[in-house]
Amino acid sequence: MEAIEVTRQDGVVRITLNRPQRKNAINGAMWNELLATFHEIGQSASDRVVVLTGAGGDFCSGADLSGDEAGERPHQLTVMRHVGDVALALHRLPQPTLAKVRGVAVGAGCNMALGCDLIVASDNARFSEIFARRGLSLDFGGSWLLPRRIGLHKAKEMALFAEIYSAADAEAMGLVNRVVPDGELDAFVDDWVAKLLAGPPVAMAQSKRMLDNAMGITFEQALDDESAAQTVNFSTKDTGEAMAAFLEKRPPKFTGR
Repeated sequence: MEAIEVTRQDGVVRITLNRPQRKNAINGAMWNELLATFHEIGQSASDRVVVLTGAGGDFCSGADLSGDEAGERPHQLTVMRHVGDVALALHRLPQPTLAKVRGVAVGAGCNMALGCDLIVASDNARFSEIFARRGLSLDFGGSWLLPRRIGLHKAKEMALFAEIYSAADAEAMGLVNRVVPDGELDAFVDDWVAKLLAGPPVAMAQSKRMLDNAMGITFEQALDDESAAQTVNFSTKDTGEAMAAFLEKRPPKFTGR
């Protein structure tokens, strides 16, 4: 990998955006590597939790607009479709995804964090939908993600004014799940990862999918989805294990089967 680092240990995939000299701005190589990595994770039964973070004290400063990449640049529509493919691949991951954010998370970097299921931020983190300052509109799913995270009017405020928000502001508006002191960030994320690892993969994947779909379907459709998901759960060994563990007064050991 040229622009990201991927490590795997005990079911945890850690993806580090690795262009610290550019505050992890996303260039062509990073888009390609993220897409390939998300597709690989989505097909893996051994990958249980995904942590996305940035190297060098920042999460991501958005797309690299410096224009210094070698070679002829594709048409902008082709580029943006590729960006959309990466956003969709992240969104479609069945595994729980967690963004660990230090420093800046702006533009596409902000929306990449929002595309994760959970966001834990350092108290030094800063967030911005900075697009309007660049003469641009939202991308990387921001137009869909933002109103679902913080409501329509706050989403418009972030998009139209393109201001930079502190970690405390982001927590107050519901943009992130937790803000912790920077020195405690790694330990806090590791604790949440351990809890996610201990959960039932099939059941959690179905809950994640249903919650992501919730605002686009009727209540009746949601109930039908819940019935189908619960039927699948009862066919897994994990549900039987949960029942046995409850009766035996011990923690369950889920395998995703």
